Amino acid sequence: MTSCVLTLISNAKSLPLEPVHIARVCQHFVTTGKTDWLAESEACDIFIESPLSTTDIAKQARDILSGTAIDTVCTSIKDRRKKLLISDMDSTIIDQECIDELGDAIGLGSQISEITSALVQGEISVADAMRKRLELMKGMKHHLLESVYKERITLKTGARTLVQTMRRYGAFCILVSGGFTFFTRRIAERIGFHDHYGNKLVFKDEKLTGEIQKPILGRSAKLNTLTSICYEKGLEPSEALAVGDGANDIEMIKAAGLGVAFHNSGSLRKYANTCIDHGDLTALLYIQGFRKSEFVLS
Repeated sequence: MTSCVLTLISNAKSLPLEPVHIARVCQHFVTTGKTDWLAESEACDIFIESPLSTTDIAKQARDILSGTAIDTVCTSIKDRRKKLLISDMDSTIIDQECIDELGDAIGLGSQISEITSALVQGEISVADAMRKRLELMKGMKHHLLESVYKERITLKTGARTLVQTMRRYGAFCILVSGGFTFFTRRIAERIGFHDHYGNKLVFKDEKLTGEIQKPILGRSAKLNTLTSICYEKGLEPSEALAVGDGANDIEMIKAAGLGVAFHNSGSLRKYANTCIDHGDLTALLYIQGFRKSEFVLS
């Protein structure tokens, strides 16, 4: 029998978490009899003894609560709070895909978003997707990028709270993206990440040349970033929480102790320890056992 904790997390805007939901789940599993509300109507821990894997427990709980906007996550009780947060940016920390917004700003949105979609689903390599999209954007003026950032880019709900809370409790937080440092630097500073990595655009005469500085930061580079930071900080990958939404995040998600597919359409789900389909980014705090009273709200 394995001791673990099953965390139920609601999207409070659409459906509050209620005692009846807890009771339905508890009837199905052998519990220790202990539950712990992390936030009223939002998140509750159920402590379980089971021979099942944490993945199977979470899946069965999800089936029990089918039709509700409640996420189910099962983790080991030991070492729940992670010491490293490594996060994707586009459609994870921010609501948009930056390169799609750039394309839309110059009237090529549909062409570029089709390539982005293929990349997220793992149908095209990072290098090929980057080359095709940058060819379309060649000649774009630098000031348009600034306009896109200021006028189009918005943060996911809970993004700053996630980063600031993990920082307060000693975690190192890093933003790593197959997108561009033009955006990662601004988002990292805005939210409070310790550092950021991305691809660097090349400009000539204040216009995009259609190239980026090599090497291209893609799937393997995200994994390498995780492992190198763990080495620098004296951490094990098991002490890391990685979150993303697409195929480009697979390797770092697989390597992390807690890999989360966030609002993902399918390509990442089978590789992640868990999936958050309904909650916002504060769900990543609840699954580490943080109470809402511990959140750094801003």
